[in-house]
Amino acid sequence: MPSSRRQFLVMTAAAAGLAACSAPDQNNNAGTTSGPVPGKPSSPQTVNVLDVAGNLQLTQPMIDDFTAKNGDVISKVTYTKATAPELVGKVKAQQGAGRVDIDLVLTGVDGLAAGIDQGLWVDLLPAYANRLTGMANYLPGAAAMQKLAGNAGVTVTYYPSGPLIEYLPKNVATPPADAQALLAWAQANPGGFQYARPSNSGPGRTFLMGLPYLLGDTDPKDPVNGWNKTWDYLKQLDKYVTLYPSSTSETMKNLANGSAKMIASTTGWDINPRVLGTVPKEAKVGTLEGFHWITDAHYAVVPKGVSTDKQAAVLALIGFMLTPEQQAKAYDKGYFYPGPAVKDVPLSMAPENSRQAIEEFGRAEYDQLIAGNPLEVPLEAKALVAAFDKWDREVGGNKVKK
Repeated sequence: MPSSRRQFLVMTAAAAGLAACSAPDQNNNAGTTSGPVPGKPSSPQTVNVLDVAGNLQLTQPMIDDFTAKNGDVISKVTYTKATAPELVGKVKAQQGAGRVDIDLVLTGVDGLAAGIDQGLWVDLLPAYANRLTGMANYLPGAAAMQKLAGNAGVTVTYYPSGPLIEYLPKNVATPPADAQALLAWAQANPGGFQYARPSNSGPGRTFLMGLPYLLGDTDPKDPVNGWNKTWDYLKQLDKYVTLYPSSTSETMKNLANGSAKMIASTTGWDINPRVLGTVPKEAKVGTLEGFHWITDAHYAVVPKGVSTDKQAAVLALIGFMLTPEQQAKAYDKGYFYPGPAVKDVPLSMAPENSRQAIEEFGRAEYDQLIAGNPLEVPLEAKALVAAFDKWDREVGGNKVKK
């Protein structure tokens, strides 16, 4: 992805036409797919949403609320889910056929970057920043994540993520305090530490991307040439890892049943599985000395080929989602903790079931940890793919549970 695409442009109220595909919209109402986007669609629109990041758990209540209150803009919303690797193929096939049936995509960094790299998304910024005024109120970490989106994506949810270590006190009396102590613990407890294959797991890749900061590597953003200490550490750790689960959920189940004594985790993966009862409530988390948060976010993007009427509806929807009242719903039950991307959204604003869940299963130390440790954006797409490939080839690919 060209570096110029990643520059976060200062938001202006300038209106400009969007260069989109010229194929007619056959999905709802026929309409143009190029030219300026009206302030309001000419008629109520059916909006088809594709989620490839699990984002609807956080944002579907926002979308449903907008639809209920703005029937003159959106008459109906349909929801579809897919995996991030499927995204580019789905969108390209529809664009190639001249029939784009996906109006709004909710994606993580992976799908966002892949689509930018192949020119799949409409540039919503800076042309329509005046309709997305909530972006001016981003938290610093969310603003940093927005830089990865260039002109195409709009950050809708955000969290600091990890890396954290998680354990049950009955199995680990004294958790390791730094990376070398974790290595020593793993040596003394073969098979006791687990993290899922990084390319399949948020906590797995957060652990992977966090190690260069913990170990003082030369360039934490360059996994090929700047991670000598990290790759050596992972190879040493691998000697004491029996298997790498293929999903984060498996590590949580293994922690609960005792086949793993300690796992890589994140704030959301700590809180939400305990809310759901997958992991015992008494589980604890820890950090390793000198850690940096690896942040994460979800984005809204619009495929080229979507009619201007539908773009108008989607822009109105995203603007609504970025209001503090709606962002408070992103607390959910700790799935992406905290979740809101904008400032001044305390837990007290969240729905009652969210407040109850986080008050019972959240951790008082998270506020201090978030405020007191550096925030780092994840690797860019090509670097992340290179890191995954190197891990698979040189560290743990032959031990991944199929």
